[in-house]
Amino acid sequence: MDARFENDPGRDDELILVDMFDRQTGVATKVHAHLDNQLHRAFSVVLMRDGENGPELLLAKRSRYKYHSQGLWANSCCSHPRNGEDTLDAAYRRTYEELGTHALDLQEIGAFVYRSVYDGGISEFEYDHVFLGRCDEEPHPDPIEVSDARWISPDALSHELIETPDAFATWAITVFPLVFKHLGL
Repeated sequence: MDARFENDPGRDDELILVDMFDRQTGVATKVHAHLDNQLHRAFSVVLMRDGENGPELLLAKRSRYKYHSQGLWANSCCSHPRNGEDTLDAAYRRTYEELGTHALDLQEIGAFVYRSVYDGGISEFEYDHVFLGRCDEEPHPDPIEVSDARWISPDALSHELIETPDAFATWAITVFPLVFKHLGL
């Protein structure tokens, strides 16, 4: 087994391989899907709350234990449904597992395909479903998944995405504009 996945409790999960229309074509373990550059189903969750000065979005910083994009900011939760699992159900499950908080009223606001290649032959080739929901609790992240979390206004986030895009995971540059558009910002 690839040592970069040794801290990932979901490394042996069977992910859903898909075609460019998100139709299932097979399954592969998480390790093989990422090492063999296989297109698979994924999701990105963005949680919001009402802050003192307007809406705030929850960002999560990827843990140093992750197999890629360690220490980069991303949306609230990113993961994969398991084979046979509904994507929305997986989004609720993983948000709680990663952040120790409950997502409320998740709704899918879009989807996109992206591919990123990282050092050592790992790739993300994902059909990513984007979910937006609410959260009324403070996060209590699992340190294997998330090293830090913070609430941020859409304006401040937009500024950071423009000024410091390298501080964010590659998919975040697409996820957050979908959220902004959905919110009419």
